[in-house]
Amino acid sequence: MAVITRFVVVRNGVELDRVFTVKKEAEAYDKMLDAAEQLATFIKSSALDVAVDEQTIDAVAILLAKNGPEVVKILKGIKPIIPPSEAEGDSPPARTPPPTDKKPAKGSSPRRRTRKE
Repeated sequence: MAVITRFVVVRNGVELDRVFTVKKEAEAYDKMLDAAEQLATFIKSSALDVAVDEQTIDAVAILLAKNGPEVVKILKGIKPIIPPSEAEGDSPPARTPPPTDKKPAKGSSPRRRTRKE
């Protein structure tokens, strides 16, 4: 008799139909579902100009989560668009980063203090 280990993803107390023989694959699938759930929540809470049913939102969220690396490549370098209300000065001014220490001149070495005991 052979012993086979199988991993099943359980979400909200319900076993999903996918069964894995490798734990790492099951964990990756679970992470993808977590990301899809967060994406769906984000889409549902956004103000869309069109009516989209929940099933479509869930399908799009799963598609985006399954293709995460490609989506990241596409969105890389995109800066957030500032809504007109915030651009008029309703938001607090941007903070400037604190000044950094100047680097020592090329060829010179930083001095270190040593304590004599």
